[in-house]
Amino acid sequence: MIISLTIALLAAGGVYLVVQRGMLRIVLGMTLLSHAANLLILAAGVPVWRGEPFPGHTEISDAADPLPQAFVLTAIVIAMATTTYMLTLSGLGRSDDTEAEVVADEDSPLQTLGRSTTTAELAASEAHLAKRRSRHEARMKSIDPKGH
Repeated sequence: MIISLTIALLAAGGVYLVVQRGMLRIVLGMTLLSHAANLLILAAGVPVWRGEPFPGHTEISDAADPLPQAFVLTAIVIAMATTTYMLTLSGLGRSDDTEAEVVADEDSPLQTLGRSTTTAELAASEAHLAKRRSRHEARMKSIDPKGH
């Protein structure tokens, strides 16, 4: 009864957080859902209390099935790696669909041309293009000084 109530609370909390806006809430909701799924697999794999899954210590008929335990262990490792990756993405990405994006710092290391372009970035890009054009014109004049 306690395990089923815990699974229900974890799943409900996970669904609630996933439907919220904001990357961090979605990541935490997915983590809660994965914990609920792990408990569900363990609860389904071991309906009554069993002994250790080692044949030398426990009778085969009384031993717990090690397959659900292996599935849950693998799922925990995968969930940890996925959560780390999603938290990294949520920490690096500044764009969130809950509010308009405002660039607070033009020298931020998180600033990329793909998300937003500041006036300093536009000016630097224009200066770079102008420098390339002037070099190209100077090179063309040195190759053909008469302009033919």
